[in-house]
Amino acid sequence: MTNTKDEFRGKLGKMSSEEMEAFLGRGINAYLACVDDDGHPYMTVVWHEWRDGAFWFVARERATWAGFLAKDPRMSIIVEVPDTHEKVWAKGLAEVIEKPNVGGEWVNTAERMSLRYLGEDGPKYLVPTMQQPRWLFKATPTELKTWQGTGWAKRYWNEQSGGPSYEKAHGLADRDEGAQR
Repeated sequence: MTNTKDEFRGKLGKMSSEEMEAFLGRGINAYLACVDDDGHPYMTVVWHEWRDGAFWFVARERATWAGFLAKDPRMSIIVEVPDTHEKVWAKGLAEVIEKPNVGGEWVNTAERMSLRYLGEDGPKYLVPTMQQPRWLFKATPTELKTWQGTGWAKRYWNEQSGGPSYEKAHGLADRDEGAQR
């Protein structure tokens, strides 16, 4: 990237598949939305693992959101980094892979997540709680969107409203000129 006054924007636009895989492989909290018993949106923050084209969640036995997902599998998720405006948004259906148990498939997922989110201290967090029952969910997206950089998606821009063009407002005209020089 050329050094311009708009370098703060970062790379602008959709992520490539490789960028999305790398982004979702980091230890970034996700915001999970599901439907509560009254039909209202319910949101929480969760650890996740992106694997095999799906989001995986390990939930404590008494986690409110786990009960909601078990009754109504509709969910949405956002994984985002506010400073860089990188984000992945998805909606889909969550599937109960395991009801609360001790020592099930959830253990391997939880071990990987504890290391990704907490580094070498992950086992110190996880091991003392291994006898606590947990759920395992798999949420396969029916819709998935990505974004990175500081700026608007072009589809939102109204060129007829006056002011600078999309390219000028987002520093893209300067970047193109710099590349041509």
